Amino acid sequence: MTERIELTPDLPAEDAIREIATRAKIAARPLATATRATKDQSLLQIADALEAASAEIIEANARDLERGRAKGTSAGLLDRLALDESRIHGIAEALRQVAALPDPVGEIVRGSTLANGLRLKQLRVPMGVVGMIYEARPNVTVDAAGLALKSGNAVILRGGSAAAASNEVIVRVIGEALATQGLPKDLVQSIDPWGREGAVALMHARGLVDVLVPRGGAGLIQTVITESTVPTIETGTGNVHVYVDAAADLEKALNIVVNAKTHRLGVCNAAENLLVHSAVAGEFVPRVAAALAEHKVRLHTDGRFASLAEGSGAEISAATEEDWDTEYLDLDISCAIVDSLDEAIEHIRRHTSGHTEAIVTEHLGTSERFVAEVDAAAVMVNASTRFTDGGEFGLGAELGISTQKLHARGPMGLAELTTTKWVVNGDGHIRS
Repeated sequence: MTERIELTPDLPAEDAIREIATRAKIAARPLATATRATKDQSLLQIADALEAASAEIIEANARDLERGRAKGTSAGLLDRLALDESRIHGIAEALRQVAALPDPVGEIVRGSTLANGLRLKQLRVPMGVVGMIYEARPNVTVDAAGLALKSGNAVILRGGSAAAASNEVIVRVIGEALATQGLPKDLVQSIDPWGREGAVALMHARGLVDVLVPRGGAGLIQTVITESTVPTIETGTGNVHVYVDAAADLEKALNIVVNAKTHRLGVCNAAENLLVHSAVAGEFVPRVAAALAEHKVRLHTDGRFASLAEGSGAEISAATEEDWDTEYLDLDISCAIVDSLDEAIEHIRRHTSGHTEAIVTEHLGTSERFVAEVDAAAVMVNASTRFTDGGEFGLGAELGISTQKLHARGPMGLAELTTTKWVVNGDGHIRS
């Protein structure tokens, strides 16, 4: 066995990441064949340990928040970064939900017996070593660890400088909990001490890291996709639209828009664009503008929307072409009036990031056309975009929302962290 290299911050990033990835690969081998009971018990132990360490985690998180405020970090991003007892409890509960889910490893995807008697099975198996690069989301540290462990994978985490103090404590607590279950701490490792150089080295660790998942802003995601030689699953930004149709129930529409925009700001499933059919705009726009103004949401609008929103108390500015493509993650939303379903779909087609799109309508044919023609990982009918979430979808947690079309699309749970292998059983069969 190769001698272990001591991991210190002054170790060159490339050497450090090679050592960490090698350790992860070794640690993943016994986990691939671990029983569901072993994996579930480790998740429950981690959940209990995180709650027990709440005070220490919150103290570390306060240092991250203080640093963020000093740098002028937006309110939405600070909210995404913040942890309190309630959120830590929610993170722990998500782990318990993952523990309660069926184990995907060993599931038979399909199988058959060929005419020659060969018996075929396609089984779900772990990826092996999963890398995560993400920003300012300490909850992702736990979600990624939990999903990876349950699906039989080791995980290497790059959580970024914004959450460095929080993630350091969380990863240590997870490692200690794994050790109490007789599992190696190397199953969950952080490369944060090696900064951006470490992230680049992780992107180039092809052969040691099996798949890499970026989660964050457009810049981070594009950098990973462009730079990485490790196979990558693209998680996209959330330039999310809500379209209020001519046949919408306006009370439902009002509640959906306000929830989609204001429930949480710094998340990828928050609404960033509002489209309203001209047939209901006269009644709906003043109401929704006033409701959003109560939450201090700033409106970036076209001329028709602005005229109808006058007197609502909302802060209104003329929308630029850039606004239609902006994921604000803040108290801002772009608004326009459209004259038809076709115009709404075309607007979405031009500006969507392929994450989540929503329609509010009571007309079945209209909703069916919207679902069929809008190209996104999730399409909502008469529901808030905030439901595009692994926990809400019953996946326990999520690694991210994939906006690509190969391997995984939408919230990525346990199944998306597995691949498959074919098992062929014969009885001395040879090919003629």
